[in-house]
Amino acid sequence: QVQLVESGGGLVQAGGSLRLSCAASGRTFSSYFMAWFRHTPGNEREFVGVISRSGVSRSGDTTYYGDSVKGRFTISRDNAKNMVYLQMNSLKPEDTAVYYCAATARVQPWPPTVWDYWGQGTQVTVSS
Repeated sequence: QVQLVESGGGLVQAGGSLRLSCAASGRTFSSYFMAWFRHTPGNEREFVGVISRSGVSRSGDTTYYGDSVKGRFTISRDNAKNMVYLQMNSLKPEDTAVYYCAATARVQPWPPTVWDYWGQGTQVTVSS
């Protein structure tokens, strides 16, 4: 079992930056794929980005992003602290949503599409 707790959400002006954090429980954190999703009322949950499990690639952790955030958002992880981060730059009003952290250890094709653990979410509001 993995428990995920997001933090760092808040109100920011368009063009600004915000960093979300996700704290994960468990001793095998580095073996999990970690992702961020977002959701707004009336819409489907949207994939934001994913970071690979650590120690698989010699070139380091691999990331993959949704088209709407590519070039603006960056995912990183700190396995020593059991943390994953979402750095959000050049924020737009359309980035307003509840952001969720997700985790899975399933072996699946890249990028993963099946997620087993979810956090409670953190609200991000971008004002124009």
